[in-house]
Amino acid sequence: MLELFEKGGIMMYPLLLCSVLAVAIMLERFWNLRRKLILVPEIIGMLDRIEKPEDLSLANSICEKFDSPFSRIIRCTIANRSLSHEDLRTTVEDEGRQEVRTLHRGLSALETIANIAPLLGLLGTVLGMIKVFNIIQTLGVGQAKALSGGISEALITTAAGLFIGIPAVFLYNYFNTRVENLILDIEQYTLILLNKMIRMNRATAPTLEPDSLKLNAK
Repeated sequence: MLELFEKGGIMMYPLLLCSVLAVAIMLERFWNLRRKLILVPEIIGMLDRIEKPEDLSLANSICEKFDSPFSRIIRCTIANRSLSHEDLRTTVEDEGRQEVRTLHRGLSALETIANIAPLLGLLGTVLGMIKVFNIIQTLGVGQAKALSGGISEALITTAAGLFIGIPAVFLYNYFNTRVENLILDIEQYTLILLNKMIRMNRATAPTLEPDSLKLNAK
């Protein structure tokens, strides 16, 4: 393996860096995008049991025990429950957009690696072929051993770039799909809480007496 790396030439170093970064991002995303880590079962269970305003304080205290985008969105929703329905929805949407950034962390770098790794391999191929033509110009076509060095450099870097780029594309699509599914689930549970809070506000809102209605009508 080390011999192949040395034969690949100078472009093997940025390709090595790309591979290390891709593996690091993969491990970090596999660990931090676990469903139970994002959609905490304790919070989901509490959301299902919310029936009255007093339950919101208990839900908030449970959310404080966990540090995840989902728990922070739920805490934001509960903290702003006194806002009007439209303002509350807008506030929650703004908070959600901020938290979604944490779910997408590292994916843009992984996408970049998937795009540039084959290009780096192609650049290594071009450099290797330039070396071959320089040898041909200097020594002629009869020096097979000298020519093989430039050809092997061209082929090795191409293979290395594809070897890194293809898995990176797969991993990017996989993690992106997982993030989108988590976002949809977060939206679903947050909407359930919002609807419950709206019904609570309507139930506890003061109603006007008939006389007041008549006065207002005048």
